[in-house]
Amino acid sequence: MYNLVFDFGAVLIDWQPVKLVESHFPELAVTPLAAQQAARSIFGHVDWHAYDRGILSADCVVQRTAQRLALPLEEMARLVSGIGERLTPIQETMEVLADLAHRRDERGDVRLYYLSNMPTPYARTLERKYAFLAWFDGGIFSGDVQCTKPDPTIYQLLQSRYDLEPAQTLFVDDVQDNVDVACALGWNGLRFVSAPLLRSSLANLLPQ
Repeated sequence: MYNLVFDFGAVLIDWQPVKLVESHFPELAVTPLAAQQAARSIFGHVDWHAYDRGILSADCVVQRTAQRLALPLEEMARLVSGIGERLTPIQETMEVLADLAHRRDERGDVRLYYLSNMPTPYARTLERKYAFLAWFDGGIFSGDVQCTKPDPTIYQLLQSRYDLEPAQTLFVDDVQDNVDVACALGWNGLRFVSAPLLRSSLANLLPQ
């Protein structure tokens, strides 16, 4: 039995923080570099990480971010409240996931899990909107367990909760640091670049 563990953002779900900045705060996105820096200031800050971890509320992250960056409070609130509805599946990787779910149902030689840094409001939105979550055999959203990648604790929690054998587990994430932690725990790791490369890597890994 082989366990395939997927990140969500920028792997299965579209996540483009720069576009969020461009949409809500165009004055911060006068150049591509400025937009990237603004996105890092919002989504790379410890406050956002605490929101991911489920220890800071949406209202608090709105207030703190608006104050810290001198941004309009109402527009910051619109950005944060609207993200859940803007998280949409990436079609190419959804097709890979659908094929894996079909293989699991037909052959029973794989299991599918997710491990995602996701604030609870957005996690609940995904669960409500998208049937593909039922394809998974289990998974963890960071906001539900007050722990985020790349803390090894969240990987170990997934491993123990679903009795995963590390050597028979592959973790797919678009962030190399997150992949590196999985590998340090004895898992196999794959940095996500594109759906075609993911498909070819899985073809080489899984028995035919």
